Amino acid sequence: MCDKAAITEFATSPFAMTAIQTIIPAQDAPAALLRKSEIPDDKDLLRAAAELTRDISVARPGIYWPDMLLSTAVGYAALASAILLEPVWLVVLSGAISVMALYRALLFIHEITHLHKKALPGFRTAWNVLVGIPLLTPSLLYEQVHTIHHSRMRYGTAEDPEYLPLALMKPWSLPVFILVALLAPIGLLVRWAILAPLGALFPAVRKMAWERFSSLSINPAFRRRAPETEEQRRWFAWQQAGASVWALFLLATPFWLGWKPLLVALAITSLVAVFNQLRTLVAHLWENDGERLSVTAQYLDSVNVPGVVAGFWAPVGLRYHATHHLLPSLPYHSLHEAHRRISAHFAEPQATYHGAIHPGMGVLVMKIARSTMRRG
Repeated sequence: MCDKAAITEFATSPFAMTAIQTIIPAQDAPAALLRKSEIPDDKDLLRAAAELTRDISVARPGIYWPDMLLSTAVGYAALASAILLEPVWLVVLSGAISVMALYRALLFIHEITHLHKKALPGFRTAWNVLVGIPLLTPSLLYEQVHTIHHSRMRYGTAEDPEYLPLALMKPWSLPVFILVALLAPIGLLVRWAILAPLGALFPAVRKMAWERFSSLSINPAFRRRAPETEEQRRWFAWQQAGASVWALFLLATPFWLGWKPLLVALAITSLVAVFNQLRTLVAHLWENDGERLSVTAQYLDSVNVPGVVAGFWAPVGLRYHATHHLLPSLPYHSLHEAHRRISAHFAEPQATYHGAIHPGMGVLVMKIARSTMRRG
């Protein structure tokens, strides 16, 4: 007679979970076997990931600076072209180039949250001046917020600002999740041109704006805590002041430049926000129902899409989002090599590491959509 405890232990192991999801489509596997909260840590994977990447763990300024500066320059030059040029096809082409370049430049906010304070001196400040404040998305919206998403105790729970169980929600939640991003530029203008000045006068407004509208979160229940140190308060204060002044300036531009520059800029930044929301939609499988997960379970709930095409819709290393959850401090330019090394080390198809590798955005969207359909 089989040992029931032994069978249960094997069935909930990372090895068995990965093998089952490889052989049986995830939507057809028994629900009990898919509960992420039951997956223990694969210590061999965690150990190997750390050991295999020690020599590529340092951020290289020769990559960060040129990448960020070139993306920013191309983005703004194309934005100016979209505003100034007349032929429709040139406006559309310039707008598309601007969207992709500014999208890449903006996503360095993710790297900034993981960089050690002493790494890349001046990079945070330069990025905020050139990208964060002009796009009304200063790094304060992500700093000390995104790290919560990587917490073993809070990932996928109600305290995680960047998690919603989308795969467990109703079908209408997916289009709403994407379309709401179109309003992001309007929301940012309201945050910095209206709430920030009012907050300077009224403490209640300042507290509300900080708790509810000062983080790039998708969890509507998340409330941000006040900065913990005087250094943090000063760092965030100058960003808020800069974003507020710039937002007021943008709202004043139609009086002497007309409406076209502002409307074109809003359209381009809206598309940047939608692109980012699509990437966010397929960054995880969103299958956790609020329980605490092991690091391995977080990894398996996250997504790697190694293909070259994914580098366009998930730039700055984010096509290796699952690997990033294994190694949060690894710089973006090292993630491809980390993926190559870990994949080679765990060559067996049933290895846990391969359980987070997916073929593309379309497949992932359909997987999440099918899951919501079953709850429609």
